[in-house]
Amino acid sequence: MLFDLFKKKKEVIPEINFSRVKTDLHSHLIPGIDDGAQDITESIALIKRMMDFGFTKLITTPHIMADFYRNTSSSILKGLDTLRQELQKEKLTIEIDAAAEYYLDETFENKLQKGDILTLGKDYVLFELSYINYPKNLYEVIEKIKDKGYTPLLAHPERYPYMAGSIENYQRLKEAGCYLQLNTLSLTGHYGKQTQQIAEQMVDNYLVDFLGSDTHRLKHTDALLKALSIPYVIRLLTDYQLQNELL
Repeated sequence: MLFDLFKKKKEVIPEINFSRVKTDLHSHLIPGIDDGAQDITESIALIKRMMDFGFTKLITTPHIMADFYRNTSSSILKGLDTLRQELQKEKLTIEIDAAAEYYLDETFENKLQKGDILTLGKDYVLFELSYINYPKNLYEVIEKIKDKGYTPLLAHPERYPYMAGSIENYQRLKEAGCYLQLNTLSLTGHYGKQTQQIAEQMVDNYLVDFLGSDTHRLKHTDALLKALSIPYVIRLLTDYQLQNELL
C-alpha cells in the first residue's frame, strides 16, 4: 500500500553497541527536576531508546546546583520511585538507579561534610565544574571527597575549555585520584571541534575511566545512534578497559 511507503523504518542498532559497557552512569531521566526529561512520557521514551542500544542498567544523575537545580537526595529518590513505578506499568524491564551530578559549589561541600551524597555504585561521586571559570579549590575538593571515603569522578572533563591547553591537565587529575567520565557525544563533535579533539586525545592517552551518555532529550539518543559508527567510539566499546560494568 502507498501508506506503507511513508512508515518510518525501524532503526537498525549496529552489532557493536552499548551492551558492551552494560551500564550508563550519566543521564537526566527523572521528569521535571532539571534540564533533562520534562515529563514522564519523555522519560519513558528516552529509556526505551537506551534499552534499544543495549544498556542493561541506567544510573540517572539529576543536577544538584545551588543557583539553578535545588534538588535533594530525597527529591531525587522520590522521582526515581515514580520512574520505577511507570516502568513497571509499561512492563519495561531494566535496572535503574539514581545518583546525582553535583556542581562544585559551597552547597556541595556542605553536603559532603554531612555525608548527604548519592553515589554511583558504592562510593563514586559524580561532580561537574563551571564551564567558564577554573575552580581554584578543585584539588582541595578532590582531597575532601577522598577523605570522606568517596571516590571522585569528574563529569565530562573534555568540555571545560580551560583544561584544553594540555593533556597534562587530565593526567594530573588522574594522579590526584580523580576518575574521569567522558561523554560519548564529545567524540562526534556534538559539543564542538575542540571538545572532540580533547576527547580523542584522552582516549589515545588511556585517560578515560567511564563512558556516559549525558542524555537529556531525544536528540541526544539520535546522536548516540550515529555515534556507534564513529571509530573512536567503536574503539572504546571494543578495545578499551572501561569500568562502567563495575557499577
